[in-house]
Amino acid sequence: MQLRGHWYRGGTSKCWLFDAEDVALHAGSREQIRSLLADAFGAADPRQLDGVGGGTSTTSKAAVVRATPDGPADLDYLFAQVGIGNPTVELGSNCGNCATAIALYAVQSGIVTPQSGSTRVRMRNLNTGAVLSGTVATPGGRIPASGLASVPGSSALGVPVSLSFHAPWGRTTGAVLPTGRVADQISADGFILTATLVDAGAPAVLIPADEAGIDLSVMNGNLSEHLPRLVAARASAGLMMGLRKPEDPPQNAVPKVGVVAAPGDYVAADGTRIAADTHDLRVRMLSMLAPHPAIGLTSAVAVSLAAALPGSVVAKVLPPAFETHQGRRLLRLGTPAGVITTEVVTDDDGDVSEVALRRAARHLAVADIDVAQPVALTA
Repeated sequence: MQLRGHWYRGGTSKCWLFDAEDVALHAGSREQIRSLLADAFGAADPRQLDGVGGGTSTTSKAAVVRATPDGPADLDYLFAQVGIGNPTVELGSNCGNCATAIALYAVQSGIVTPQSGSTRVRMRNLNTGAVLSGTVATPGGRIPASGLASVPGSSALGVPVSLSFHAPWGRTTGAVLPTGRVADQISADGFILTATLVDAGAPAVLIPADEAGIDLSVMNGNLSEHLPRLVAARASAGLMMGLRKPEDPPQNAVPKVGVVAAPGDYVAADGTRIAADTHDLRVRMLSMLAPHPAIGLTSAVAVSLAAALPGSVVAKVLPPAFETHQGRRLLRLGTPAGVITTEVVTDDDGDVSEVALRRAARHLAVADIDVAQPVALTA
């Protein structure tokens, strides 16, 4: 069985994009889509040797895309985080880096007609209901094939894409603070940790790095000694946020879990020394069961929104002079890949209405994937 796929780099991730009509030839229900993608990626093997998976969480992603010219957005997409060494596919979250790629794909595939200067693509994430927009550089109304934009965490260049998350809270749990509190006490591997549980961009649990025993002055370690505690924190937070029931197994993709600290001199993953005055806070996130090499965009949105909540673990580590000016605020995140900046837009009441990031994307390949194990369709 063959499945046509388009391979893109979006930001610091790689994502296979599939047309919904092509997928429908082989899989109808979401459970069948999970099976189809697990087989196409070779998810059961830790190396994903018999499929198109990249063997890491940031290169084992997919999205099923459908044009919706009469809908609330230009297109709908279902995001999939594919397992590594485990034939599972999680459909409970979103990915901003893949959304960056989808915006470029929409212009290159004709879903959205390019405009002079730049083209705005509105996208609805079916996993969470969130609406995003990606503004793609289209000088002279031309469809871009390449560009000169880069992002921290990658030296590769791509087409500039500005990605915005609109009213990005409560899409999964129904509230920006699912527990109703800006800070909670959670149980993790025998420890009680302070955490902010926030649903913005994606559900996330954010913990002070010092409480988790993690030193963010160096961000090139694999966190192996801290992994059990962070995974346990994710499991506890998932229960408190209503993302799973006690009898359900913990998920690896949601909630996102990470640690934060006040700005300070640190060493990035590539050995670069990052000065304290270049960022507003330090943050390190897990991606599935490994440290993220930079920060996922949905996690960046969660951190940005938490920063706007007085009393949150994020707000407490921000510099005292950190303020919003004329409804806009640039938040500089010190990550393992360097400093990533988000723009937080607030309305007249001070509520966050939009979080924007500058990204880059590039089309890598198109392929007819030979799926090893066909999905058996029900009548």
